[in-house]
Amino acid sequence: MDRETPTGHVTRKAVLRAALAAGMATPMALMGVPALARTLTDGPVPPALTPECHDGDPATPEQIEGPYFKPNSPLRTSLLEPGTAGVRLTLSGYVFGRACRPVSGVLLDFWQADTNGAYDNTGFRFRGHQFTASDGSFALTTIVPGLYPGRTRHIHVKAQAPGRPVLTTQLYFPGEPRNNTDSIFDARLLMNVRDAGGAKEASFDFVLDIPQTPGPDPTPTPTPTPAPGGTWAAGTAYRAGDAVTYAGRTYVCLQAHTAQPGWEPPAVPALWQAR
Repeated sequence: MDRETPTGHVTRKAVLRAALAAGMATPMALMGVPALARTLTDGPVPPALTPECHDGDPATPEQIEGPYFKPNSPLRTSLLEPGTAGVRLTLSGYVFGRACRPVSGVLLDFWQADTNGAYDNTGFRFRGHQFTASDGSFALTTIVPGLYPGRTRHIHVKAQAPGRPVLTTQLYFPGEPRNNTDSIFDARLLMNVRDAGGAKEASFDFVLDIPQTPGPDPTPTPTPTPAPGGTWAAGTAYRAGDAVTYAGRTYVCLQAHTAQPGWEPPAVPALWQAR
């Protein structure tokens, strides 16, 4: 759902991400253009610190650390241990900076609950850190975390590029009933998740507030901004399957939520699908 703009244009971020995944050299015409995590925006007017990327993606939002973080986690890309229970989950993605170039050597520290919703506060089960590769990529093997009172399903992460501030945030799963009741949940932090046999595969790209020198910029493809209007309304509680109109298009709700400004259907493809 992050490969096209609301008007159907293939985003340049998708082209660059595909090139990285294929092990190709970044085309010069794409240096400094968006290869970001989502096509989500904070609303019609981007915040002052929004990186200068052309797909409209802001920097990855911060979230609270929570009470269960522990420093000095082991260096590893797999959090699985012998006898680990739970649905296997592979999470992969890239880390980009303000000019939408990949960032290597970024420290990513992950921690999460086990399948029963419990954190290991004495040892380091389901805790580990790694560093992004030369192409900005990372991959984590773990399980789908369990639920515990008051929270929806989530994975904690700290991201820090060399010599830069730490970004502390959380990643979420689409389609979770508790997403609508968790006061911390942010739809901009939804992973793309799909079934893979009896396991799950997820992807998420981080965008850090790191200054970068952009390369040659391609001629931008105009993407008209649709005017608001229709039956969608902030403050309305929508259920999965509900249909609304917005800016002359019809959208179907993918997961239950209460609408709020900035979550208009074209801006949040994790919540709405154009029909």
